[in-house]
Amino acid sequence: MKRSMFSVAVLAAVLAFLYVPIVLVVVYGFIPNGISMSFFDAHGRFIGFTCKWYAQIFSGDYSVKALMQSFWLSLTVAGLSTLVSCVIGTTSALALHRWRDRLQTIHHALVYTPLVMPDILIGISLLMLFVAAKVECGFWTILIAHVTFCVSYVAMTVLARLQDFDDRITEAAYDLGAGPWYAFFHVELPILLPGIVAGGLLAFTLSIDDVVITSFVNGAGTNTFPTYVSSMTKHSRNLPSVFALSTLMLIFTCVLVGASKLITSRSHATAKKG
Repeated sequence: MKRSMFSVAVLAAVLAFLYVPIVLVVVYGFIPNGISMSFFDAHGRFIGFTCKWYAQIFSGDYSVKALMQSFWLSLTVAGLSTLVSCVIGTTSALALHRWRDRLQTIHHALVYTPLVMPDILIGISLLMLFVAAKVECGFWTILIAHVTFCVSYVAMTVLARLQDFDDRITEAAYDLGAGPWYAFFHVELPILLPGIVAGGLLAFTLSIDDVVITSFVNGAGTNTFPTYVSSMTKHSRNLPSVFALSTLMLIFTCVLVGASKLITSRSHATAKKG
């Protein structure tokens, strides 16, 4: 089938719309002047590229101290919320898969609701809850808020994986003398692992990227990376350091995706051999 020029042009426009901003973020991480945000001097001459913004990040320069603190806070919150969400979300998906009654229908609705609820509504609701409970906003309120919306994504991802799960495999393990815990960790968990990893990556990405919900439940001195960046984009001369750090996060994300693909491919290979 011959491709038309129109379809190629549309594809090129879509790819440019998606990836040109990412390329610009990477490029501006090497900009020499953080005030004018230009690669050219006052006379229009090309200045060149610089790695000083990366040096600032790794040297612990005072000018980016608050930025790095917000980054490590985001990384800590995202890691912990992903871990907790994977545990709760997996058990929730298993319960939804194994038992089908009216209670589980309500359970499914409660798990599904955060997926379609606006972020601003979740943020306001959680803030009202913390205020009513007289809980001071800070690290733990951010963590609870992130777990709240991440659990649903993990549960739905694992539940989709369970749709293709053959329960006769577990029954065969029981017939061969395996107990419930042994059957879960040696039979079910290896099969569900790609779905759990996929849900965990999704939860990690959503957590480290969240601005709206976090802005409602964070306290003084607990700005995460997205909320801190949103407050400095219009007036900071160290903005290129944000681009440099974002580039490193992009590389880290690509590594995580590659690891996920590797785990998934190995799981499929093992399943085919079995």
